[in-house]
Amino acid sequence: MGEPAGIGPDLILRLYANRVELGLPPFIVYGHIDFLRARAARLRLPVAMLECTPPEAAARFAEALPVVHVDGLVPDKPGDPTALSGKVVIEAISRAVDDSLTGACRAIVTAPIHKAALYAAGFKYPGHTEYLAALCAQGGAAPMPVMMLAHEALRVIPATIHVPISAVPSLITFELVVSTGRIVAHSLRTRFGIAEPRIGFAGLNPHASEGGNIGTEDYDTVGPAIAQLQHEGILAEGPMPADTLFHLPHWRKYDAVIAMYHDQALIPIKTVAFDQAVNVTLGLPIVRTSPDHGTAFDLAGTGNGSDASFLNAIRLADELTGGAAQRAAAQ
Repeated sequence: MGEPAGIGPDLILRLYANRVELGLPPFIVYGHIDFLRARAARLRLPVAMLECTPPEAAARFAEALPVVHVDGLVPDKPGDPTALSGKVVIEAISRAVDDSLTGACRAIVTAPIHKAALYAAGFKYPGHTEYLAALCAQGGAAPMPVMMLAHEALRVIPATIHVPISAVPSLITFELVVSTGRIVAHSLRTRFGIAEPRIGFAGLNPHASEGGNIGTEDYDTVGPAIAQLQHEGILAEGPMPADTLFHLPHWRKYDAVIAMYHDQALIPIKTVAFDQAVNVTLGLPIVRTSPDHGTAFDLAGTGNGSDASFLNAIRLADELTGGAAQRAAAQ
């Protein structure tokens, strides 16, 4: 359910209330059931809820919102995050991952979290994604998570994410670019069903360095990494100037584009799909999607705000795990 003081619980409840009209696949919420009841009452949403386990959820979804209850103190105070509920948020994520790893759930859709509240509750990870990767390690090495933002056929991946722009050049290594390219290619084949994915790479510097005349990173690092991916049979192209690569007719030639840093990737996808795009974590043994927005404290508890990205996150998680095929086979 994500941060209780944020908009995530509101959107979950609103989407469930409209499940029939939206044709939603069954889902189960990991969180505090009494808090969810209080938030539904605040929003005047007539949502019945029941405490259950994942195997029961699909059969009960039509009659009530299935909830895996996590004990703790979770006040219904929209816009006012507190460390009191942090342990519930952390435990809810952990239990959802466990159930996905065992196959009890097909995928996870995560509502936005508020890291400051989690840090106050003892959270020790840079963010949501790193925690998910650690949970998926199961005593071994943690997988390398890769963030993708997706909207319909447009997909973009930042090679580096939440780091200062001054740190990006030193972080763009041959190993990082190759590893990211491999994970993206594998995910496009196995998750998205694209047999021979084409991947475009943006250059780090303006004009992709103009042959080394505007910086050398694209010539010395990004280019050789792309050559290695090509040697492995991956249809990789670049590095290309980002200002022309993200021109829509050009962008659509690729099944995904790997950018070198956060804003280089997120500005184009948010320009064309600000409240529609979905965050997908690649590289994990489970499917995880998330809406491409934050906690929106100013909108929490008001009934306002778009649920489009959250809706798309649910639908994409269902699509990536063969939900439609499973439901057709069960009929």
